[in-house]
Amino acid sequence: MFDSFMFAIAALNTNVLWGIPMVVLMLGTGVFLLFVTRGVVFSRFNVVMRYTTKTLFQRADPSEAGEGTISPFQAVCTALAATLGTGNIVGVALAVATGGPGSIFWLWLSALAGMVIKFCEVTLSVAYRTRNERGEIVGGPMYYISRGLGLGWLAMLFAAFGFLASFGIGASVQANSLAGSVNATFGVPLPVIGAVVALPAGLVLIGGITRIAQITEKLVPFAAIFYLLGAAAVLVVNAAEIPAAIDQIFRDAFTGTAATGGFLGATVMYACRVGMSRGVFTHEAGMGSAPIAHASADTDHPARQGLWGTFEVFFDTIVMCTITGLVIITSGLWHADPMMSEGAMSSAAFGQSIPFGQYIVTVGLMLFAFATLIAWYYYGEKCVEYLFRRAPTAARVAVRVYQVAYVAMVGNVQFLAHFDSGIASR
Repeated sequence: MFDSFMFAIAALNTNVLWGIPMVVLMLGTGVFLLFVTRGVVFSRFNVVMRYTTKTLFQRADPSEAGEGTISPFQAVCTALAATLGTGNIVGVALAVATGGPGSIFWLWLSALAGMVIKFCEVTLSVAYRTRNERGEIVGGPMYYISRGLGLGWLAMLFAAFGFLASFGIGASVQANSLAGSVNATFGVPLPVIGAVVALPAGLVLIGGITRIAQITEKLVPFAAIFYLLGAAAVLVVNAAEIPAAIDQIFRDAFTGTAATGGFLGATVMYACRVGMSRGVFTHEAGMGSAPIAHASADTDHPARQGLWGTFEVFFDTIVMCTITGLVIITSGLWHADPMMSEGAMSSAAFGQSIPFGQYIVTVGLMLFAFATLIAWYYYGEKCVEYLFRRAPTAARVAVRVYQVAYVAMVGNVQFLAHFDSGIASR
């Protein structure tokens, strides 16, 4: 029964969820919203970057304040905490190792569509946000679907899937990636890693969005700067290979990648599918998760917070994923050994260029994975709260049960590693 279930999941994953339908929906939705918004994300991109980057280095402007629990910067850090994760390191390595350098081009295309989509979903989330029974500002797709479209059943369906996704994308994938990286690099037993991660995670989660935002606004910038400095050092060492790497990205995007070394080759369509799917996995545009965090922002206009959504995709994918991709391609390891895992490939790419480079990947994965799992907890909590919104007492109990179950899954990395290996073997 388990084998049949895993086979069905694999078929659904390959042929539907991350197949041609996903590519068509992603690009189609991006193009549609581009016309609806009259291309404001790109025609006013200088405004987007000026507003967001300026805000990084100054205190919040009281004239831009509105209803909200956390600052706009804290909101984007919480959303970035969920998007900056294993996808930026391991996911990019997987894309290049299976789809070739050309997959990076399609990852960029996914990001361009994602910038438009994220702008719209964040703007809608703030526009249709409301207060829960405790007086907290809450929002997200379930609220703008129900309040904007009047489709209560669809909003409930989103909340149910969002709750389930938090265990997969948040707890299991991130905890397993973190534990596997630490175990491989430092040899720490999995049960010990699980206990060490679960304790601080639990302490953060019980503080709600305020404490999560306070942690992410410090953790995310530090983790990003730490990783980017390490990657920049690698690219300085490999500077002579960068022009050829960029040329290969564009060339292979439209011609496919021929078999070289241990690389089996990839067609244009396969590179497109892999690049697009890795892009969606990392920037999460269209998934509806990030708008849940942005809805709590203290902002005076929905579109102002929408600018942060655009910046979020740009930084996560155009900046972070591109740099990782260049590190992998310039290292030459992507076609050297077909048996090398994606995590090992990223570590080796850093380690062969600068001393102790492999530790940059390990520490980066640890920080990004921890940030992602606490951010995704908040998404799951708000989905649970929405499902039980008409029964406040039941909602409080359900949230507490969810909290315990989430932390328990984070701590039980030994089970997650076994389950993950079962999926991978199929």
